[in-house]
This record gives sequence, C-alpha cells and structure tokens, in this order.
Amino acid sequence: MRVASVARLQLIAAMSLLGLGLFSAPRALPQAVAPVHSTARQSGEFAPVHAWKLAVLSGNTAALRDLYSSDPPSAILTSKGEIRDPDEEPQFWLAAKSNGLQRLKLRIRKRDSPQPGVQRVMFELQADMKPGAADPKLFAAVAQYWLKEDGTWRIVATQRTQLARLPQPVELLLPQPTEENPGPHPIYPNAAEAKADIAAALASASRQHKRVLLDFGGNWCSDCHILDQTFRYPEVARVLDPNFVVVHINIGQYDQNLDLAAKYQIPLKRGVPSLAVLDSKGDLLVSQRNGDFENTTKIGLKDVESFLNQWKP
Repeated sequence: MRVASVARLQLIAAMSLLGLGLFSAPRALPQAVAPVHSTARQSGEFAPVHAWKLAVLSGNTAALRDLYSSDPPSAILTSKGEIRDPDEEPQFWLAAKSNGLQRLKLRIRKRDSPQPGVQRVMFELQADMKPGAADPKLFAAVAQYWLKEDGTWRIVATQRTQLARLPQPVELLLPQPTEENPGPHPIYPNAAEAKADIAAALASASRQHKRVLLDFGGNWCSDCHILDQTFRYPEVARVLDPNFVVVHINIGQYDQNLDLAAKYQIPLKRGVPSLAVLDSKGDLLVSQRNGDFENTTKIGLKDVESFLNQWKP
C-alpha cells in the first residue's frame, strides 16, 4: 500500500476514534470472572495485540516501536489531543514498565474490520504494578487501528485514556470478559421460538406464583452475556430464581421479534440487553425504555438487584 493510502487511512481512523467515547472513567477487570461472551473473539485471536502486550511487558523498545507505523507516523489521540510523534506511544508504555508494570490484563470490547486489510480493536486494560506501589492497579481504555502492509501488521492510529486508579470497588461492578477468559456461548435460542417460550414461561409462572422476566438481546452482544452471567451471581440469583421465570428473546441483528419488542414496549434503538416484566397473566408491568442496562460497564450488581427487588411479586 502506498504511503498516501496509509495517510488517508490514518485520517479516517483518527476521525472515527474520536467518537468511541473512550475518555469516560476506566473500569475494573475483576480477578475472577465467570465465562461470558465477547464479540471481539468471534473470529478468534488477533495475534498482533498479543505481541503488543508482550512487547510492553518485556520493555522491549525495538519490538514495541516496530509495531507502530513510522512513515508516516501513527496518529495518537489522547485526552489532550492528537500527537504525531512515532515515539510517543511506545514511550508511554515503556515508562509504565519502568514505573513497575508487572502484568497486563485486557478486556476486549470490540474487534472488527472497517475496511479490507484493517483491524480495529478496542479494549480496556488493567495494569498490575509492583508490590508496594502507591497505586497497585491502574486502568485505561485503548482503541487501536492495525493496517497490514507487506505482510506485517502495524498500528496506524490509536486512542487511549491515561492510566488511572480504580474509580469504584471491584465488587460493585458486573462480571466482565477478559482476554484470558472470554467464554463464548449462546444464550438466546432461535428467534422463532420466542412466542412459544413466553407461553410456556407464563404457564410456569402461574403455577409457581412468579413473574416473567423477558430479556431482549442477541448472541453477538457482549453486554447481553455479561448481564446473563450476572443473573447467576449468588446475590442476584437469590432474588431472581424464587421470583421470576426468565425468557431470552433473540432479536437477531435487530431484525427478529420486532413485533414482541413493540408489544412489550422495548425500544430496540436504545440498545440491548433490555428487560420487561410480566405478571403471571401476561400483563406488562414494566419495560426498560431508556437502555437502562445496555452498557454493563455503567451499572453494578446493586442496580440489577434493585430492579429485581422492585418488580418481584
């Protein structure tokens, strides 16, 4: 690919990265997380990101610099603006290593290919520092655009937050997927089964004096899997299991069961997962109309518990 083409790609990438919303507060990656789905891993590992991680952890200056485009220099977007210095990003991570970085844990939020020969990877990371450090754990959000040129992948644009301390205790956050433990598995059945599943759930709820919890989402949705895994946590399950029959409603690619979403007043344009609660007769009691649980990095276990407690029989 010609240098001019690389420059154009960098410009496109830089403009796109500005809209990712990465400069919100970083989130924790719990040490032990239950297996959940990550859309970033549907097509398998992306080895260059692993190579980047190893280069940072080893403090290998040459290896790290070689992962970034230098001619033209990769575009670096920080909270302070854009930087066009090929050494800026390597120096940032090498400084972290010098300051005691010992381990990195990545949580892949998204991986896709915006155009042929390009991979976009967005992740959050936890940096474990040396024992005795003032801040033993630091967190950041990162987005990288990788371009394959002459058989080699290099970063042509990247955006990141600063490494920062944890904004709230780990135990208040929902379980999140990690690079080491993404645990992909389907939770939403065939979309055509939704109506029959709701009928069966209502019959069961009537017999057991429970309510029906409708969970609208898709197997491609990482937040949907995170919420489903949250339902299994003891502090949540003790409210959910005795009081609700759960039905997972598959919305496909926002093109399935739209009639059910309309019937139960779920505005899919607000995102998923989205919940609705029915009484045992099938009457709608409440629906989430504002994307309440759509971003699981912004809610905690107490939010899920509170919702269930509010709408249990």
